[in-house]
Amino acid sequence: MRRALEMHDFGTVFRLAKSRAGISYSRIAAECDIKPDRVGTLAKGQGKITTFDKVRQIADALRVPGHMVGLTPGPWETDEPPTQTYDPRRGQTSVRRRTVLQAATNTGLAAALPALTKPPAPRHVSDGDVERLRHRTARLRRLDDILGGGDTYRVYVSEYQATKALLRTSTFTPESRRRTVALLAEQAQQAGWAAFDGGQQKQAESLYEESRRAACEAVESDLLGNAYAFLAYQTADRNTAVEIASSSCSTLTSSTPACVRALLYERMAWACAVADRPHGVEQALDAARIALDEKPQFGEPQPDWAAWVDQTELDIMTGRCWTELRRPLRAVSVLEVALARYDDSHARDKALYLSWLAGSYLTAGEVEQAATVTGRALGLASGVASVRPRQRLAPVLQRLGQYKALPAVAEVLEHAGG
Repeated sequence: MRRALEMHDFGTVFRLAKSRAGISYSRIAAECDIKPDRVGTLAKGQGKITTFDKVRQIADALRVPGHMVGLTPGPWETDEPPTQTYDPRRGQTSVRRRTVLQAATNTGLAAALPALTKPPAPRHVSDGDVERLRHRTARLRRLDDILGGGDTYRVYVSEYQATKALLRTSTFTPESRRRTVALLAEQAQQAGWAAFDGGQQKQAESLYEESRRAACEAVESDLLGNAYAFLAYQTADRNTAVEIASSSCSTLTSSTPACVRALLYERMAWACAVADRPHGVEQALDAARIALDEKPQFGEPQPDWAAWVDQTELDIMTGRCWTELRRPLRAVSVLEVALARYDDSHARDKALYLSWLAGSYLTAGEVEQAATVTGRALGLASGVASVRPRQRLAPVLQRLGQYKALPAVAEVLEHAGG
């Protein structure tokens, strides 16, 4: 149950509520304001809950503490308990209705949800303690798959600050301290990414710089390279971004894991695309493809923070780069195929990627198709706590404005305005 809540896998949550606590799907539907057939569909593993508002609504209805789903505490978490009770046999409700988890206390569901609180900070930090913290960081990173930085920033910053406090107040062996500083670098990058995604550019840059310093102290070249890559990604000056991305790739060695090499070369390709350097784009994309094609040697560690880089992601980056270079014939074909494999549950990222596909269709003169793709992107971006999809779609919508006489364009412009 805890795992399902962390991953926002509410289908599993609903299924466990029924099988372990005897709570019907119709009652779950009533509590969470979801259609009963939708609850059943989710419980069968079909579809996902992706919007922040609905995650918040379900968490509050089920009385799931906010930290278990990566949210801030709900208002009910500080309320006094109700003085009356809910009698399921008579259907009577107190002034402040008891919810599903409260009603299920005696049937075992509440017992299946121990608080996902942070463990107390150890006085002496061992390698095992560091490993447990790394696993926790990896679990929390999964929230970024479905939530925007506006929702996750406080979660990731809290983890980063807790590790900083640990370094100040606890004792370490030399190796456990080095590994904890490396973890701090990793957490600073995740918090910086959430800040960037939520529109907090200064905080993002500050966290990336902190990550760079921590990676240097920990002598972690992979994390150092990723810190440079993050800095390049948000740097406004295009030529400077290429220089920083080059610094990122200069950290690569023969022992760098394949997924890290692919990630850094991908971001180098993007920096070159934005700077209008097509030759650099091709070189970097080829290097990323070679890295992904190499099978990791037995036992070679692939860090969790780079494990999401795969062939689909590389194809999407390829399409993005050719869109930026105004090569729509190259961009459209690869983006269409890659995005067909990319699940809608990654709403923020898919909305972003669709914006590049729409831009390439416009460049190719396929206005109606561009409008259709833009409409899909707007729908996915709705309710996601990230500033980037709308920022990316703004110039596409502006270009579409000159074709507003077309019904398909007028419809998507009206949607965007609403």
